[in-house]
This record gives sequence, C-alpha cells and structure tokens, in this order.
Amino acid sequence: MKVGFIGCGNMGGALARAVASGKCEVYLSDHSKEKAEALAVAISATPCSNNEIASDCDIIFLGVKPNVIGAVCEGIKDALSKNKGATVVTMAAGVEISKLEDILGKSRAIIRIMPNTPASVGRGMITWCKNGAVSDGDAFRFAVLLSPAGKLDLIPEGLIDAASAVAGCGPAFVYMFAEALADGGVKCGLPRDKAMTYAAETLIGAAEMIKQTGKHPGQLKDEVCSPGGSTIEGVHALEDGAFRSLAANAVIAAFEKTKKLGK
Repeated sequence: MKVGFIGCGNMGGALARAVASGKCEVYLSDHSKEKAEALAVAISATPCSNNEIASDCDIIFLGVKPNVIGAVCEGIKDALSKNKGATVVTMAAGVEISKLEDILGKSRAIIRIMPNTPASVGRGMITWCKNGAVSDGDAFRFAVLLSPAGKLDLIPEGLIDAASAVAGCGPAFVYMFAEALADGGVKCGLPRDKAMTYAAETLIGAAEMIKQTGKHPGQLKDEVCSPGGSTIEGVHALEDGAFRSLAANAVIAAFEKTKKLGK
C-alpha cells in the first residue's frame, strides 16, 4: 500500500512516523522541500510532489492548515481524479468534510481526523469521522494503518471539534500542568531533572488509574485526600485558584476558536 502525506509539519510528521513503522510505502511532500527530505531520510520514505502523491497513493493525508487546504485540494484535483480508489484524510481543524466534497466530489472517500501529538510516540488519541463514500474496507484499512499511532475513536462529525478541544489541544494544557508541578518541586528543593521525571510519571500513573479502574476522577482524588493531610491542603490551593474552572474554560476557548478556523 502506498501512503502519501502532503504537509510534514508537527502533526503530519508525527503520523508519517507512525505509519512508516508498518508495512507500506510512504511518500512525503511539503512546501518546504528541505523539511520533506529530512523527514524522508529519518523514516525511510520518498520525497515527491503533491500531484505525484495524489495520482499514485492509496491513502492521502492532508496535513495542511485550514486556511490553505482549499487551495491544496484545488491543486491536486486533476491528478486525484485519475486515482479513483484513493482515500483522502484531512486533519485541518474546523474544516468540515462537505467543504472538501465541494472540491473533490461527493464520490471521493474522505475521512476527517483530529489527532494529537502523542501519536508520535504511539500514544495518540485520534478521533475520526467519514463521508458516505468510505466503504467498510476503506475504514478498516485506515484504522489498521493508523493503529501504531495510538487509540482511534469513530464519532459523528458534529462532535469532532469538541473532541479536538479536549484531545487535540489537551496535551498543551497537560504539559503546562506538568511544568507547574515540576516548578513547585524545584521551589521545594528538588533538582529540575528529578522534578520533571516525578511530574511526568505521576501524570502517566494517574491517567492509567482513570482508565483501568473506571472510577470517576473525583473519587480517585478523594481517595488520595486524607483528613487534615497534605494532599487536601494542595487541593484547596488549586480550588482557591479556580483550577477546574480554568481548565474547562481552556477547552471551551479552544473549541470556539476551532469553529472559527473552519469558516
């Protein structure tokens, strides 16, 4: 199977790395030829042009920004028209499948995904939806292809922007929290490298507790908070700073911005 990536930025590059770990031929194109060539060397892929990818590849990932995806689709439309069986995968925030159908046609199999950067280490959360032209075989082939990148979840397109605000933008919020935890540790006397390790491992462990126990995060929090103990003292400090409200507002702000990007 031939898989092409038009756009090798942070997200396109992360997925290309994951896909390249499987048994397929990977082709790369980017407005920066040097970027595509460097990534091609790193993952044993082949650099080429947008139109070569459009005409030859079985699955074509469009890793470009929302403001240019229309122009990119117009640019490859003729080459793609000769490649009837190809599936197009878009990851442009806020851009609905219907906008691509207006350019590429409703008969074109189109999948819309909202991945996140942990896909580069095989721990991504990738939400996706599809149009009516995507067959069961197309969907299966896509899911198997991206499985090395992490967990996939098929959802209605009407929910994908909200999912992106949590899973797509969420890593940035988590990184900020991890940095803040480490900063607190450094303030208390820990060496920076140890504080960062403890913060990262704590986040990993806490996430696994949520997944494996099935308990509500609030219950897990209560189980750590002994009466009059140090943890409840820290929880009180977070509540005093409206921590949960700020986190929820960050997701809402990201969601509202995503909707604007698609217009």
